[in-house]
Amino acid sequence: MSESPASDRLVLEFERPIIELEKKIAELRGLSTATVDFSSEIRKLDQKARKLQKEIFAELSAQQKVQLSRHPGRPYMLDYVRLLTEDFTELHGDRSFHDDPAIVGGLARFDAWEVLVLGHQKGRNTKENLHRNFGMARPEGYRKATRLMRMASRFRRPILCFIDTPGAYPGLGAEERGQAEAIAKALQVMASLECPIISIVVGEGGSGGALALGVADRILMLEYSIYSVISPEGCASILWRDPAKVPEAAAQLKLTAPDLVQLGICDEIIPEAPGGAHRDAAVTAAKVRVALKKHLRELCALPPAELVEKRYQKFRAMGAFLETPS
Repeated sequence: MSESPASDRLVLEFERPIIELEKKIAELRGLSTATVDFSSEIRKLDQKARKLQKEIFAELSAQQKVQLSRHPGRPYMLDYVRLLTEDFTELHGDRSFHDDPAIVGGLARFDAWEVLVLGHQKGRNTKENLHRNFGMARPEGYRKATRLMRMASRFRRPILCFIDTPGAYPGLGAEERGQAEAIAKALQVMASLECPIISIVVGEGGSGGALALGVADRILMLEYSIYSVISPEGCASILWRDPAKVPEAAAQLKLTAPDLVQLGICDEIIPEAPGGAHRDAAVTAAKVRVALKKHLRELCALPPAELVEKRYQKFRAMGAFLETPS
């Protein structure tokens, strides 16, 4: 059901000191025997590695969080489906043109709820990424999502959306088949659905391709995920025409989870496993489970009409600021 994680995990530059310490710990464990005990040294190195990891991750820049959000070892949508749900049955096709593998949707059981799960799916290797189009959906993907969400609303099933895409696919064929209209329709439909909707940004939430699954009653973000109208690379290219400005663009875009909580876009930050979700998918999924259960209990207690009204007011309030003279 889910593509398996890459065996050779990419090491980001700021992670390297931690990884080197962990390699030394592994070597000492391998050298330990009944007569040669390295447990004391291992314990000291382990404490040092934990302290170093805490210090490094407490001071991450926006660009470093962008790198973490794109890490190829991060859990993807189908990994969360495997770790969080049971009896998942994937549903295919937009009933108009094609089935888009970049967006996966289906029925599943999450704890006490029968739910619809939807999300962007990337691949773990070149072949899978070509099949999934690197998580960049075409119009038929968004039309499939819209069809499934309408079905979920008809049967009052909560909807769980997992957002993880660089953006909607900008190819000629996608534009010919109405990419903008498909995304706009998804926004319109989500705004009016009479069932609870929770969207979780689990990796890279890019542009309208992410927003098409983001008109939700609750918007949650993993600790090192990002959510933005444009990528830092695209922003640097447009504003400065200089790739060296990418870190500055990342900082100015306010695309990290703490920034978006402060701006009133994100409702809750879900902590990841120490060192990021790619270090331990099961630990991260367990934290996602806790957050989902809490919000589902709250939302399922509301009447359908109140759900729609609160969702409308939530998005109407976004972007409202009061400026005062300094």
